[in-house]
Amino acid sequence: MKQFKTESKKLLDLMINSIYTNKEIFLRELISNASDAIDKLSFESLTNPDIKVDQAALAIRLSFDKDARTITVSDDGIGMTEEELDKNLGTIAHSGSEQFKEENAEHQGDDMDIIGQFGVGFYSAFMVADKVRVVSRAFGADQAFAWESDGVKGYTIEPAAEGERSGADDHGTDVILYLRKSTDADDTDRFLSEWGLRDLVRKYSNYVRHPITMMVTKSRQKPKPADAGDDYKPEYEDYQELETLNSMTPIWKKRSGDVEQKDYDEFYKSTFHDFADPLRTISFHAEGTLSYDALLFIPSQAPFDLYSKDYEKGLALYTSNVLIQEKCADLLPDYYNFVRGIVDSPDVKLNISRETLQQNAQLRAIARRVEKKVTSELEDMRDKDRESFEKFFENFGRGLKFGIYSSYGSKASELADLLLFWSAKNQSMVTLKEYVDSMADGQDKVYYASGESRELVEQTPAVKGALAHGYDVLVCTEDVDEFMFQFMRSYHVDAVAGDSEHKGSEARDVELANVADANLDLATEDEKKEAERLNDENKDLFAAIKESLDDKVTDVKVSASLDADTPATVSAAGPVSLDMERRLQGQPGMGDAPKAERVLMLNPKHPVFGKLQAAKDDADRLKLYGHILYDQALLVEGLPIDDPVEFAKDVTQLM
Repeated sequence: MKQFKTESKKLLDLMINSIYTNKEIFLRELISNASDAIDKLSFESLTNPDIKVDQAALAIRLSFDKDARTITVSDDGIGMTEEELDKNLGTIAHSGSEQFKEENAEHQGDDMDIIGQFGVGFYSAFMVADKVRVVSRAFGADQAFAWESDGVKGYTIEPAAEGERSGADDHGTDVILYLRKSTDADDTDRFLSEWGLRDLVRKYSNYVRHPITMMVTKSRQKPKPADAGDDYKPEYEDYQELETLNSMTPIWKKRSGDVEQKDYDEFYKSTFHDFADPLRTISFHAEGTLSYDALLFIPSQAPFDLYSKDYEKGLALYTSNVLIQEKCADLLPDYYNFVRGIVDSPDVKLNISRETLQQNAQLRAIARRVEKKVTSELEDMRDKDRESFEKFFENFGRGLKFGIYSSYGSKASELADLLLFWSAKNQSMVTLKEYVDSMADGQDKVYYASGESRELVEQTPAVKGALAHGYDVLVCTEDVDEFMFQFMRSYHVDAVAGDSEHKGSEARDVELANVADANLDLATEDEKKEAERLNDENKDLFAAIKESLDDKVTDVKVSASLDADTPATVSAAGPVSLDMERRLQGQPGMGDAPKAERVLMLNPKHPVFGKLQAAKDDADRLKLYGHILYDQALLVEGLPIDDPVEFAKDVTQLM
């Protein structure tokens, strides 16, 4: 028995037990080796006119014997001589495929796509097998040889047994795995079935360029006997048929002009298990220092677990048509976590197990291009298919907002123009740019209001007052909205060149402002002067009301921008708004969440203001009025009142 040329059983043990994290990839590795062997023979036939090969007949064959517990992977490739068996399989980490790849680098991709790199993929077989036997006959050789090993003691090489690759044209290799017994912790029985092998092929090797075939059992109805009566029941029989398990030609390799959308739709639904067609399909290809093909899909609906902690983002990463990672998270930013698709590159540098990458720089380069393509597609949808874009935003807009929030506003320049908000004035969804383009004369801020529902927000005094003064308000109803605006602070408007019809404008940053901010005054100059006068004249009255509210508010003052039907409202003076306070306190474990600095704003145009002035010398009645106005204002804002029972008593007393 020969010893492995590394003379290190520990190294072989490392190859078998430590490199790979997923045992089922053993079939992927063996099929990749078989594909390389066929590619080498194909290349030799193209460069040597004396070698005649029927390219259409070349294939990879799978078979299994449940009783003998064996799986066999066979190919019609170039095969190996006795010396090559010793060199390629007896020397750990020696890759014949890598050597061939280097010697013929200029032809890679020209009807040749060598997959192997490290020379250790073969040893993954020992993760599931107690023994491996390799029978190989080199093309044009007179004799086949058999390599055999238990992966521990060493290996033997001897002439193949009678009947093993004995025909003159029987070139190629058989890899026979003798599977170890199944245990509770290591279920190898699942590989000894048609379904088990078919599943592995479709998952990892569906797009290997050569057919992967296997004899499968099918059922068919027997012919009806001529003398069968009316009560005849159809009978069925099983039969064997050679079936190709893989689809071979990946759709992402094709140019988009050569593929019909219905084919993309079917591929998307079958691959990503969605019932609906994708909203958009993005296909692009890159060539050069880093070559890759990408096929991306924007779903038409959000998966039920999109915003759960268990949701996994990522694109399927292939190299040379072989699946490396089912979900490569590094290819997508979090705010595009809804994108599904595939990236296939022969140039990415994989680690020795081909499960992760060696160079993150390559992945980052692909990820940047993916992000730009998705952004460009969404912008195109926004501008040319508004209905589809609004449908997209309804499903995935929250993630874009989180992208700005989680990046502390640094991603606002890339994502802000993809955001949509409900316009209280137009009663439709608008972008920030559309809002700015239609701002009233003299308006220098983007106004927004947040709350639980669109209907509730539109009825708040702050929004009604802004609309009454000619200002539009963006209605925000998602929990992330106001937190996002806190980090954005402003919206950047690009410069617009002037022409004969439109005035040009310089680039500028337009501040984002909450209309419920107590420091914001939307009134006219005359209204502001009048409010300032009333605040000064009634400062003792307002101080008494503030005192009667037991420090529930930080200030009481006149608002000049409230509509005539609103007697009072509650605003926030600090960085924490009323809606932000409500959402923070609604989160688990946030009992000590920061609170808003509440300000009671009074409307001097409402008859109630006169009642307050008349009661300034009656402390009890003033306290009653103050409490009722404050609680009433909270209810209008959709906020809970401190003591509903006390509020009911106050109303009853007033009546």
